[in-house]
Amino acid sequence: MKKEFRVLKNYEFSSIIQNRQFVKSSSFICYFQKRKLNHARVGISVGKKLGNAVCRNKVKRQLRSIIDEIFTFEEGYDLIIIVRPAYTNKSFEENKNEMKENQNRINKRFLKK
Repeated sequence: MKKEFRVLKNYEFSSIIQNRQFVKSSSFICYFQKRKLNHARVGISVGKKLGNAVCRNKVKRQLRSIIDEIFTFEEGYDLIIIVRPAYTNKSFEENKNEMKENQNRINKRFLKK
């Protein structure tokens, strides 16, 4: 995932989360907001409850890989993904399928408006 497709600033994370549009699943909470740039962006948040720095970085690498496979960055929204502790109990494929389901649910909600 290229840096231009990432949400990096704290105020951008806060703004998207304060919008309060979200989808929950066992491994992820996905907040979304209409995009402001000409391409979609994704931010990843992994809390310390998931494990030490090595574990959290592994989770972020896996999630970036999932995002590269699933997202086209032509979506009409920016996305913040908060990883829940259940993520570590599932396989990569299960987490990937769960992220696809979340994206489909977000697309349905986003297209309603």
